[in-house]
Amino acid sequence: MTKALDFTSGYASRRPPMMGHNAVATSQPLAAQAGMKMLQLGGNAVDAAIATAMALTVVEPTGNGIGSDAFAIVWDGEKLHGLNASGRSPASWHADLFAGKTAVPEIGWDAVTVPGAVSGWVALAERFGTLPLTTLAQPAIDYARNGFPVSPLIGHLWQRGYSKLKDQPGFSACFAPEGRAPRVGEIFRNPAQANSLELIARTNGEAFYRGELAQKIASFAKEHGAHLTAEDLASHRVDWVELLSRDFAGGSVQELPPNGQGIATLIALGILEQCGIEKHHPDSVQSLHLSIEAMKLALADLDRYVADEDHMAFAAKELLSDHYLKSRAALIDHDKASDFVYGSPTQSGTVYISTADASGMMVSFIQSNYMGFGSGIVVPDTGISLQNRGCGFVLDPNHPNALAGSKRPFHTIIPGFAMDGNGQPLMSFGVMGGPMQAQGHMQMALRIMLHGQNPQAAIDAPRWRVVQGREVIVESTFDRNTIAALRERGHQIVVEDPLHDYNFGGAQVIYRLPEGHYVAATESRKDGQALVS
Repeated sequence: MTKALDFTSGYASRRPPMMGHNAVATSQPLAAQAGMKMLQLGGNAVDAAIATAMALTVVEPTGNGIGSDAFAIVWDGEKLHGLNASGRSPASWHADLFAGKTAVPEIGWDAVTVPGAVSGWVALAERFGTLPLTTLAQPAIDYARNGFPVSPLIGHLWQRGYSKLKDQPGFSACFAPEGRAPRVGEIFRNPAQANSLELIARTNGEAFYRGELAQKIASFAKEHGAHLTAEDLASHRVDWVELLSRDFAGGSVQELPPNGQGIATLIALGILEQCGIEKHHPDSVQSLHLSIEAMKLALADLDRYVADEDHMAFAAKELLSDHYLKSRAALIDHDKASDFVYGSPTQSGTVYISTADASGMMVSFIQSNYMGFGSGIVVPDTGISLQNRGCGFVLDPNHPNALAGSKRPFHTIIPGFAMDGNGQPLMSFGVMGGPMQAQGHMQMALRIMLHGQNPQAAIDAPRWRVVQGREVIVESTFDRNTIAALRERGHQIVVEDPLHDYNFGGAQVIYRLPEGHYVAATESRKDGQALVS
């Protein structure tokens, strides 16, 4: 059995966990309201997730857009379903296009892959939704057409994105029509995006992949000599996939298979169980040391092996075998930091949404343009900002994640889910922030599932992030004595302010209590909102 939640203790926070029979948790309050409105109209958790996702493309363009990718895990009341709605590279891409470069560019047309988020909304609505897509899109359309006030964090990120991307084709005309980024508190309107969302909803996504919007995207690409074509858009498809799972703390953690990084969470948790992590308080030096070392081992395998699953050298589940994880755990020195390389399992980096309804349906959903606004490319008169997922490829031709045509790049965005020991849903959860995500998933699982911390306490607890080698970034709220003890063990600790550096990601959790209702919690460091009814 999983551990009962402790509501008596926590960390410094501006908010308590919320409880109710229906719940929506995401990174922007107006988007959370869009999702809750669908539940009040009689919709289910999937309807709420789609409406929230569509609204987020408007009110939080600094993290996602219509041109994003998306992934989801859905508990339909009886079983789990995984959805991979990430896009592939243009069919004509090949490594010679980037000859002389050390990496795929982060901005501009050379970073753009086919957007998959729209197909994700449609696939979820068709399989599980109860309300028309036109209804689900209405809050987003209203925010885009009538305007919304720019919140403080998003305003800061908008200015940063503008400074970086203002000269990219279409960016300033859409996101800086006054010749500057909008100010905090200013009402921002995006009527072109409202029209696009209306068209997407009315045509059930057809306009985006085979109709009017697809032609606009392809024509703009051709105008700039880019490789993305109408045929690339038309050939896009989503995949319903079997989840990867790892037993942990009396329950199990569920992640989508590659091309995402969720498998790193499962590897790290499997290693930690071999190390006796349950004996140590989550804020103790020993628990932190072991967790950091386990994640370093997991990331070494992630960087070496994970790619589009169709291009991996072996099945991803090979990385999760008990024998392999035991051999990796044996490499950890319990008293000092080490440097690790990848192992041999076989001999042959956003916005997040969690929703739940009174019927028991739960959704873990994530979508992202990748780096802030993404590529910086915005298709004129559409409000469609295009992601920069192409830079997730590597240029080493011998690597499974090597750049190629019609191939999915390695992805950072991952939705998380956990089950209890009786095969019932325990929580849908996510942690945003590029390479922080798999690390954040592990930290949430340790705190909530193993140690019984309530979701708000787990979110508010100070987080850490492995960078490379022995370098670890920790939040400035870490205890100074703990930082000193980690340094004595050889960890190269860098202290950063979570309210300024944004290296630790936002988080949302919806936890299902045994009685059937929910505890919802969201990031207190940022603008997140959890709503219940």
